[in-house]
Amino acid sequence: MPTALPFNREHINPGDRVCVAVSGGADSVALLLALHEANAAKRDALGVGLSVVHVHHGIRSAAESDADLAFVQDLCIQLDVPLHIHHADVPARASENRETIEEAARETRYAFFRTLIASGHADSVLTAHTLDDQAETVLMKLLRGAWTEGLSAIHPIVTVSAPGQRSGKILRPLLASRRSEIESYLLSRNQSWQTDSTNADTTYTRNRIRHELLPQLRTFNPSIDQTLANLAELAREEEARWQSELSRILPQLLLPGKPVRGGGRAVSTSPGVNSISIELERLRALDPALRRRVLRAAVRQLGSRLSFDDTTRLLALAGFATLPTVAARTGAAVHLAGGLRADRSARELRLAREPS
Repeated sequence: MPTALPFNREHINPGDRVCVAVSGGADSVALLLALHEANAAKRDALGVGLSVVHVHHGIRSAAESDADLAFVQDLCIQLDVPLHIHHADVPARASENRETIEEAARETRYAFFRTLIASGHADSVLTAHTLDDQAETVLMKLLRGAWTEGLSAIHPIVTVSAPGQRSGKILRPLLASRRSEIESYLLSRNQSWQTDSTNADTTYTRNRIRHELLPQLRTFNPSIDQTLANLAELAREEEARWQSELSRILPQLLLPGKPVRGGGRAVSTSPGVNSISIELERLRALDPALRRRVLRAAVRQLGSRLSFDDTTRLLALAGFATLPTVAARTGAAVHLAGGLRADRSARELRLAREPS
């Protein structure tokens, strides 16, 4: 038999209940087949309880979506693997939540994955993201102005947990594999797969990147896919290092509410109002990279996020950047996205987020 498809076995342990997300496309079919082969191997068998999850998104025509489901059902019968099916109306969710179809589909899938883990049907859910997917995702993030955490793109492992529920993992064992390698593996097994017609629709950003932008970039660097995947790994490690440093210093820097006469601090009792303050001198003692990250981390604790431009406005208000539209003086204030307001006092920068 031809060489098996390599996949990352890290975090997959004998006895685990492993659920593979299978759409019917080449990548997910190959992952399921590779795991099934590894489970049946005479030497170094995987030794896991294997099942499959398929999400019927309701995006394409009923005939095409039903054909994918039937294909996955037949494959699971052939391999004698249990199948979990979830029917969803992704277009309705996208409209209701003002999400793109891609965002709504992803959130729908992962919500069901979390349900499978919480209910004990799976210890981990495996998705078939490849190196090609990683490269496309890095470019999408870059084009949208992502920070380091965004450029880390698709993580090989994500821990899923919620208070009072079972925890588990989302694993991506094929992140080092190319799509071409996966298709070659399937052809060597005489295994067919389904083709999603929307993969050719360039109204979707990912497809424009896949079919138009990446081919152009390969004329500059034939190894651009690997280069972008390497960038994601570097960004992931950098972000982990920064998060460790922030966890150490934030408790020393962030102050609740605002100071009151006679000492102490006042915290608002109004419903939904939350605020954090940072002493300007403490910010001044930080290097520019750490200062920027402290501000962004403070805003995240208020349930919001800072864009690059809003971060620069905060820095200008605190006196660490120059903008003609922001005054760096006591009593000045700026309004930021997400209902966030920043006020400068003589000694502090105060961030507050009020209910919409």
